Amino acid sequence: MQNLTARYNYIYNANVILNTHQQEFAETYAENYDQVLRVYLGPEIDSNFIPAAGSGGKSMDEIIKKAQIIILEKGYSNYLDDAYILLGKAHFFKGNYFNAAEYFDYVTKNYKNNTKSYVDALNWKARSLMQVKRLSEARLTLDTLAYVIADLKKDKAEPLATLAQMCIYNQKNEAAIAYLKDAIEASHNSQHKIRWTYILAQLAEQQKDYAAALIHYRKVQKSNAPFEMYFNANLNRIKINALLSGKKINKQDELMSLLKDDKNTDYTDQIYYQIAESFAADEAYEEAKRYYLLSIQKSTKNQYQKGLSYLKTADLNFKQFRDYLNAKLYYDSAVNTLPKSYPGYNIILKKNQNLEYLTKRYEIIAKEDTLQAIAKLPEQARLEKIQAIFNPADKSGSSGTNTSLPAFNESGSSRPQATGTFYFSNAAAISKGFSDFKKKWGNRKLENNWRQSIRSSAQATNQDITNNMATASASTAGTNNPIPADQAAEIKAYKEALPLSPEQFTQSNQKIIDAYYDIAGFYLQELNDPEEAEEVYQVLLARFPNNHHLAAVYYGLFLIYKNKDQAGANNYKNKVLKEFPGSIYAKTILDPSFSLKQTELETAINKDYNAIFEQYQKKDFEGLMQRVEETLKSNRENYLSPQYAYLKAIAIGRTNHVDSLLNAFNAITTAFPDDKLISPLVKDHIAYINLHLAHFQKRKIALTDFDPNEPPFGLHQQPVAALTPQTPAITQAAVQQNNKPEVPATANPVKTEKPIAPPTPAKAEGMFSTAASVTYYYVIDVADASLTLSSSRFGIGQFNRGNYSGQNLRHQLKEFDNDQLIYIGNFSNFDDAKRYANGIGPQLKQIMKVPASIYTGFVISKENFDKLTSKDILNKYLEFYKNNY
Repeated sequence: MQNLTARYNYIYNANVILNTHQQEFAETYAENYDQVLRVYLGPEIDSNFIPAAGSGGKSMDEIIKKAQIIILEKGYSNYLDDAYILLGKAHFFKGNYFNAAEYFDYVTKNYKNNTKSYVDALNWKARSLMQVKRLSEARLTLDTLAYVIADLKKDKAEPLATLAQMCIYNQKNEAAIAYLKDAIEASHNSQHKIRWTYILAQLAEQQKDYAAALIHYRKVQKSNAPFEMYFNANLNRIKINALLSGKKINKQDELMSLLKDDKNTDYTDQIYYQIAESFAADEAYEEAKRYYLLSIQKSTKNQYQKGLSYLKTADLNFKQFRDYLNAKLYYDSAVNTLPKSYPGYNIILKKNQNLEYLTKRYEIIAKEDTLQAIAKLPEQARLEKIQAIFNPADKSGSSGTNTSLPAFNESGSSRPQATGTFYFSNAAAISKGFSDFKKKWGNRKLENNWRQSIRSSAQATNQDITNNMATASASTAGTNNPIPADQAAEIKAYKEALPLSPEQFTQSNQKIIDAYYDIAGFYLQELNDPEEAEEVYQVLLARFPNNHHLAAVYYGLFLIYKNKDQAGANNYKNKVLKEFPGSIYAKTILDPSFSLKQTELETAINKDYNAIFEQYQKKDFEGLMQRVEETLKSNRENYLSPQYAYLKAIAIGRTNHVDSLLNAFNAITTAFPDDKLISPLVKDHIAYINLHLAHFQKRKIALTDFDPNEPPFGLHQQPVAALTPQTPAITQAAVQQNNKPEVPATANPVKTEKPIAPPTPAKAEGMFSTAASVTYYYVIDVADASLTLSSSRFGIGQFNRGNYSGQNLRHQLKEFDNDQLIYIGNFSNFDDAKRYANGIGPQLKQIMKVPASIYTGFVISKENFDKLTSKDILNKYLEFYKNNY
């Protein structure tokens, strides 16, 4: 009796409810035909594993209730395994995937002898795990499933489809195609067969097997497919037909014909998008842009399609038209419209956030190419061309792409062209308006009283809206007046910037080379976009085959080809090994662990130096000299050898007569003539000692203890009677000044000649600003509060005294969270601080006695520096610094 009632009163009715729900769910599910469709459907969940609203609902609760009755009241029946499977499926369609997996796992452990239930449980357990991206666990389950179904003669279709989905996740398309073909053959569900056939077509298209893809799309067209699937199959069929036939006009005409069919009214955005794609493939970029914009305009329901069209328009503006202002606006809209699950969403987000970094380098290339083109003209033609740039004969503008040479300005970028079009005719303005609206209000239906549908995201983004509006107003300030007030001065600056001599032409080329190299490196390392990186590397090699970045370029191309073309990878590997055998790139190719070994070696060297420096601080001079001798004997190629020799020389000076000290100093300048950290400092010491040699000769010990009340060693203008020679002790004193008040801005700041260029207009992004300041610092951020920085600050003092003697530079320490900030100043303007950064940067490996991976350097104004109070704010400034400087 329990078997009878369990089967017909509960199991049967529960399955009817489940099948009805699956059918309704499939009919309302928002498919994304731009990606490979999912083999099976399940509710979406967010990053916190919270299912979408409305998942399952009352119908799934009804199934759970029926299954629990069987478990609690029908314990003698043969349907307990079915009850647990129903529980698992109900939780699956409610989006509770972890609970579902637990129920299916219970069945696999307790009902192995029932093959049908065992296979069904394995199948749905794998699906549940895949829904929450537990792919490694799902893979183990599917390994068992594949073994079990090998001998089955029926009920194989669903497991085969699940195996295909795992192959799709792992980008093993060939295996996925094989599984899907077997699943279609084994299935008796017509809708499943249609769906899997469409997926087969998509996979074949990705494999560039266009003939097979065309066959499968035609099968879908002729089947009883849902209209949206039928429509997309038809679109793809037209696209592939045109591709196979090679005709350029037919495909657009055939796509245009779809617009005439009333049934396609809701899909005009997709039709326009496909037309734009076909024009873009034919390199008809103006027409492509036109139809992308039409797609945006017609996208009223399909936000995903709208986001794709925004993205494509942004790419066109950035890559083809070099219209960076509009590109930024369209990237903003794409980021705000596309779902975060879109493949490559993080790349788009990073590109949008760092667009200014790329833009500045493309503008450098455009500016230098322009200057070179003008410089090659005869003098009279040169003047005419410059005048034409600043006073164009045709001021009316045109609807096409602006083909005139970009105007040069002294801040290093091209001026954006002013526009005065009607708002609703300006797609970029509309795009920005949409972006701003969506940031504030989210997606809203076109209906009355739309404001009453308040979402929490609105409050969360209010501050971002304010910041973005401030950024937009600051960045666009002044763009409506393209002609400068002092045009004569700008024309003069333009003429002076022309590379007329061979040396200037070489410097101009070097700017272009460095810009291309930076762009390629950014695509490869930051955006993880090897295709874009390869394209830029190849342009660089084509234009400048003998540039000084060749080793790095060849190595970058080796890494790119390594994953797709072994022959190409071998070609670039051989170039590195043959042309640059001693480079770190060659060493890394020959020994992939070279970088790790190098890091371990540097860590050991720094550790030894810190130990010796502690001996110096403790005034154990005899032990220090002995330890230095042992260290240098064990490692002759130690890159800190000059600093070891310097510590030894100071120890000699603290224990011996001045003659011994001079011998030690002279030995350093002889042994390390090219050293830029210690040798300049030692030469300064030698000059000072020789200037006051009679005073030093009277002493038994060359260097006495430091008296903080006396002036520092090396100030040549001081009278000898007032000096006690003080070498590293001045830096030891500086090490102890962490809590001293900062140096006033007027205290002998570093002064250099002012730049010719006028100040760039201040730009604000959130809490930071590029407004000019009277005080700047160079900062070294060490991202580890547990490290002692005494020896590193000692090295900074050595660099300052050897290269900036008499400039009264000081270095202090600021700490928060897990960061230690060594800030060096004061500098009276940004250019002085930047020159200091460029000078000390190459020496940081020798100066900083901490791993290179945990410190970074940057320039900052006092006003911005005072705002750095946490790691989060520091990261925001580093992003601001990268974008603006």
